[in-house]
Amino acid sequence: MKPEKQRVAIAEACGWTAQKDIERFWRAVDASGDMTHELWVSESNVWAAGIPNFLDDLNAMHEAEKVLIGDEPENSELWSDYQTNLVIACPAYLSYHATASQRAEAFLRTIGKWEGAK
Repeated sequence: MKPEKQRVAIAEACGWTAQKDIERFWRAVDASGDMTHELWVSESNVWAAGIPNFLDDLNAMHEAEKVLIGDEPENSELWSDYQTNLVIACPAYLSYHATASQRAEAFLRTIGKWEGAK
């Protein structure tokens, strides 16, 4: 799965959307409705910039993980699945040593958006 596609899938799961502003430029809109995030447009993909770099930024992935945790992480089936998928994404490490990229893969596996074999 290409990195940009991973970023888009995680952003969408976190409530981000793409919308045209009044000047007809595409903008990434975060879950709060903030439309200040600029996007580069291509014919196949309007998502090229503006959303967090989930694959390289642990802080961004920690924010994404909150989508899976919910209000009660100990009761969250998604959180349990995520922990299992972290082991798949980084078998040589304990899950708390997982990189942002490994966490992104586990996140996408958990929400059923991961493409490709590993």
